[in-house]
Amino acid sequence: MTITTALPHLEALLGSRLATSEAERRLHGQNETYYPNTPPEAVAYPETTEEVSAILKICHEAGCPVTPVGAASSLEGQHLATHGGLSLDMTRMNRVLAVHAEDLNAVVQPGLTRMALNEALRTTGLFFPVDPGADASLGGMTATRASGTTAVRYGTMRENILALEVVMADGTVIRTGTQARKSATGYDLTHLMVGSEGTLGVITELTLRLQGIPEATAAATCRFSSVETAVNCVILTIQSGLPMARIELLDHMMVRGFNAYAQAGLPEQPHLFVEFHGTEAGVAEQMALFGEIAREFGADGWQTATRAEDRNALWKMRHSAHYASAALGKGKHIWPTDVCVPISALAEAVTQAQKDAVRLGLTSTIVGHVGDGNFHAGLSVDPRDADEMARAEAFTGALAQTALRLGGTVSGEHGVGLGKQKFMAAEHGAALAYMRSIKQALDPRGILNPGKLLPPET
Repeated sequence: MTITTALPHLEALLGSRLATSEAERRLHGQNETYYPNTPPEAVAYPETTEEVSAILKICHEAGCPVTPVGAASSLEGQHLATHGGLSLDMTRMNRVLAVHAEDLNAVVQPGLTRMALNEALRTTGLFFPVDPGADASLGGMTATRASGTTAVRYGTMRENILALEVVMADGTVIRTGTQARKSATGYDLTHLMVGSEGTLGVITELTLRLQGIPEATAAATCRFSSVETAVNCVILTIQSGLPMARIELLDHMMVRGFNAYAQAGLPEQPHLFVEFHGTEAGVAEQMALFGEIAREFGADGWQTATRAEDRNALWKMRHSAHYASAALGKGKHIWPTDVCVPISALAEAVTQAQKDAVRLGLTSTIVGHVGDGNFHAGLSVDPRDADEMARAEAFTGALAQTALRLGGTVSGEHGVGLGKQKFMAAEHGAALAYMRSIKQALDPRGILNPGKLLPPET
């Protein structure tokens, strides 16, 4: 497959919005983790659905690979043009097209970021709740089925997408879903596209569910003597039906990283960061009930944050976990990975991950959206150190095996991309062949984000 025959047609269509300079290409070859810079052969900046359609028609005819990219904050290399070709930069398609406040939804373009959307919604009394930490693009969040700290209450991107406009590999534009809250017609193409990582189509418009801004919000932190007691506190909290807005676990190594990166001054013990949404009375009741549960497990150091600036500072620190892990690793690259397990198996999975890191001599942090069984490990690695990279590879393999043994999944949030393809067969078995059939049917020339999600056939 080659871009050579496509370039003259792309230049005629886009003019200066087609870039082939080394600087632009290298910029689009960067990533947040340990993968080497992987530049595409050219970068396109479409501004309309019609342009995306025309680009894909050209590339389909030429057999040119197309890799969509938004904020480039993904952690498994989903946006890297590993097969060359065209990087389709969607960041100029960044408008709010409509807000239907009475129906609690908004129609947006894929390059809009979640923070920009919430800024645009400020006067409506509504907000978009999915919060992966990074100010990711909403198209990218949909393509990777992102979630984050608020998923325990509001769900992942899957639960917050009503409809999509998608350009297929041959340039055909389709619409999936409607503004209605449910439908009983046809195959669910909307949720087929959610999490497809740009391998089945290019998202050009999204209809998103919105939520009312809660009357009251409060956050709190507390610490525990061990990860086991902290996780068991989480398990009982969820099983009790307490409507947590966020419930985040930090192991002692992650706390050490925050102390190094942000001078947090926290005791180096496992912590829970929690948040509650609702009415004034409801939030007070939730905090009291959680406090009772936490005390059963020996929680100490209870601190609350009810002022917006204090809550924002708390979650800003939490969202800097990637960089705090790097500070702990003295500037090494971070190899991030995640798994998700049933709540009842969470303590076993987390403690096994800690043991594996020690056994393999790795510096690792653990932080997680543990209210839904999802946690992340951040390994400090030097890509030039073959032995350390091999040990990190062994850790991720052991973590995946633990998750699958406990009835979980090899990724609750990061997605597959490049890094987790090798676990797809173990998790999905015979279903993997049907995934390949869907890919072949929708992208017969294999131009859409080739080399991602589905492992090579052996």
